[in-house]
Amino acid sequence: MARSALTRDEVLDAAAALVREHGPAALTMRRLAAELGTAVTSIYWHVGNRESLLDALVERTVADLGTLRPHGADPAERIVSVAVLLRRALRERPHLVAMVHERGLTERMFLPAQRALVHEAHAAGLRGARAAELVRAVQFQVVGHVLVERNRERSPAQSPAETELWAAQTTAGTDGPEDPALARALAAPVDTEQLFPVAVRALVTGLLRNGTERIRP
Repeated sequence: MARSALTRDEVLDAAAALVREHGPAALTMRRLAAELGTAVTSIYWHVGNRESLLDALVERTVADLGTLRPHGADPAERIVSVAVLLRRALRERPHLVAMVHERGLTERMFLPAQRALVHEAHAAGLRGARAAELVRAVQFQVVGHVLVERNRERSPAQSPAETELWAAQTTAGTDGPEDPALARALAAPVDTEQLFPVAVRALVTGLLRNGTERIRP
């Protein structure tokens, strides 16, 4: 029996879940109706045709990335928190973000995060080009890191893998590495959840220090 109390938000939630898990090609009105236990005509009534539904999902994705809220005791910590939240949002919505990009709304999607970064740059004493430099650097760091992660996940299996190559360097002998602890660390799997904030924190610390030193009289 078709459900009767369906809402537009429920339709968008189900559609977003399909896209997140399977990509836009998997989103058909018939499949969406089956997921919701309703008639296809009910889907059309709530969101219009498939293109209108995709447009609504794009708008929702843009709005979602506008809800990032910085946290931390000082501007540096809050800037890092924006980067961490932005990376997480992009990682959780790869297909939806791709749809935003295809519709030419990428800059609009990033604007709220940029504004949050500008606010913290000003709080740290940066103005003008120095503040803009920080905003751009952090944004590029986030996007670049996400692209590298995605590439590593989708690339074919490497043989030998990085872990195997570096594991071989830990063996004792005259040809062993000058820094065996380094080789052991590089032989371990990459912990991107730990690596990302470390990299962003180093970037932000350097930019804030250099920026404030440059503007001192």
